[in-house]
Amino acid sequence: MPARFLPAHPPSMHLVLMLVLTFSTGVLDAVGYLGLDRVFTANMTGNVVILGMALLGGDNLPILGPIVALAGFMTGAMISGRALRLSSAGWNRRTTTLLVGVSAVMAVVAILLLIGVNPRHNEVLTVAITGTLAVTMGGQAATARHLNVRDVPTVVVTSTITGLAADSRLGAGTHPFWGRRLAAIGLIMAGAAVGAGFVQLHIGLGVLLTALLTLGVALLGWSATNRHSPPHAADTATAAPSPGVGVVRPDPQAEA
Repeated sequence: MPARFLPAHPPSMHLVLMLVLTFSTGVLDAVGYLGLDRVFTANMTGNVVILGMALLGGDNLPILGPIVALAGFMTGAMISGRALRLSSAGWNRRTTTLLVGVSAVMAVVAILLLIGVNPRHNEVLTVAITGTLAVTMGGQAATARHLNVRDVPTVVVTSTITGLAADSRLGAGTHPFWGRRLAAIGLIMAGAAVGAGFVQLHIGLGVLLTALLTLGVALLGWSATNRHSPPHAADTATAAPSPGVGVVRPDPQAEA
């Protein structure tokens, strides 16, 4: 996506980029569910539900896959959280580095799949790929949370749907952020449709698309931040806080 077609104002740019990540989440979750034995790599709510049903033998649902996905996702989120612990909320060098790293791991998985590695009928390989992709999505989700774009958590839209309905004209009547909420819901659905289509062609294509989108988001976000920040801003964003100065943390309401 060429930068000239994107908003010039950094907050608007960040909103667009988070919506792109939301679309990519739909793509990768479709790949995981349809191509990796009914396991989500980003939607951990779905995995918790699948695991609960599987533990009681429901419809031959997988048990190991959701457990590995949950553990991988949490690992990726912890890595990002650790890396960003001294950074103020917003875009900086560390957020860019984390998203580039996420993209690189996805690209490696995509290349392996495209050159002939076939996880079908190989449970160990399926679980390994699921866990690896879950780590990347945990890292992406935690990084997106740090960027603190309201009502676009990138990996789940249940809270977004709740807010859209509760704040609508028939609900509280306040309807804030309704445009971005509708966009997030529509984009994750569109991503899932695209991912399902790619699975019919080759499972690696959806992973590759997600890797490219994530890389594009990282580079465009960093470029936009540099254009609108003083020369020293990139360094101060990740510097350790001075004594007595608190670190700005992401607004918990950003997940609402």
